[in-house]
Amino acid sequence: MTVVNNCNLPEDLFYLVERHVWARPGDGLVVVGITDVAQNLAKTIISVTPKAVGKTVRKAQNVATVESGKWVGPVPAPVAGEIVEINDAVIASPSTINSDPYGAGWIAKIRASDWEADSADLATGAAGLQLYRAFLDSEGISCEG
Repeated sequence: MTVVNNCNLPEDLFYLVERHVWARPGDGLVVVGITDVAQNLAKTIISVTPKAVGKTVRKAQNVATVESGKWVGPVPAPVAGEIVEINDAVIASPSTINSDPYGAGWIAKIRASDWEADSADLATGAAGLQLYRAFLDSEGISCEG
C-alpha cells in the first residue's frame, strides 16, 4: 500500500482519479469501489444504493450512489459493461467502505465490454500514483492521519 497525502492508494489498482474510483480487473470481471480519498472526504458512509444486477452501464455512468452525513454522490463506472454482482454487505453495513475501501468495501463487479480500451486512460502503477498525487495537491486534498 502506498500512502499519498495520508491516503492509502494501492499501486496495483486502476484509478479514475478525478472521481476517486478504483477498478481491480481479474477473472473477466472488474471489481469497482471508491478510494480511501473518497471515503475520507465523505466521512461516515450511511447508505449505498447500487444499480441492479444485469444493468449495462457506459463508462462514467453511475453504478451506485453513496451517501454520508455530509455528501451524496455517484460512483461512476471506470469501464463499460454489465453489472454482474453488487456487494450486499456494503448495503447492509455501508461503513464497511470507510473501514476497508479496497477489500470488503467494494461496491460492484462489472463484466467489462472492452477492458483494454476503457482502461487505457485509467491511472495505475507508480506513474498513476504520481498523477493521483498531483491531482490531490492541486485540489488541496489529504486524508486524516
